[in-house]
Amino acid sequence: MTRLSVNINKIATLRNARGGNNPNVVKVAIDCERFGAQGITVHPRPDERHIRFQDVLDLKQVVTTEFNIEGNPDARFIDLVMQVRPEQVTLVPDAPDAITSNAGWDTIRHRDHLKDLVASFKDAGIRVSIFVDADERMIEGAREVGTDRIELYTEPYAHHYFTSREDAVAPFVRAAQLALDLGLGLNAGHDLSLDNLRYFNQQVPGLLEVSIGHALVSDALYFGLENTIQMYLRELV
Repeated sequence: MTRLSVNINKIATLRNARGGNNPNVVKVAIDCERFGAQGITVHPRPDERHIRFQDVLDLKQVVTTEFNIEGNPDARFIDLVMQVRPEQVTLVPDAPDAITSNAGWDTIRHRDHLKDLVASFKDAGIRVSIFVDADERMIEGAREVGTDRIELYTEPYAHHYFTSREDAVAPFVRAAQLALDLGLGLNAGHDLSLDNLRYFNQQVPGLLEVSIGHALVSDALYFGLENTIQMYLRELV
């Protein structure tokens, strides 16, 4: 069964809109785990517009499943990850002003930088995943920098799913098979939802984990958080 990691950034966005601590991101993380989530993902950005760096420190004290910290590895992010020592760090090349992540790494152009980062995190006992497009050259480049896993950027799949789901998933099937052949673990995330998750999971070989936030939190407004997490888990069987 593919594991579900719930990205709680949108919970922090809602909290920050009014100040205070409602909703409480730590309590929500605990509840997500209690409701069946197998991991918690956070993506702190430099402006702390949703998850704050203090949130990450607080969450480290309570998360009992896999804690995944994703983000652009600037100096402050690296220091935070080294302090927290999560089970997994996911390196994402998003610009500071990006609304959301919108592309994977050029693992060839940034080879030396990524290789140094991966080695440092792995030496600290942290599993490393690199956010990449479904591009065979970038996946081969990811293998060259020594990462444990890749996370496939799935927005193009979601965007084309209702036009032709077979065509939409095809490059991800090829990318996943290459990752398996290269000995890389496989994660996926971005715009996966109740509409498209089951098919993706059925078609893509070797999928270990999906990270889902925006769609899941949006669905929880209608279905409730506990029920929504169970609905997503059923799509991953």
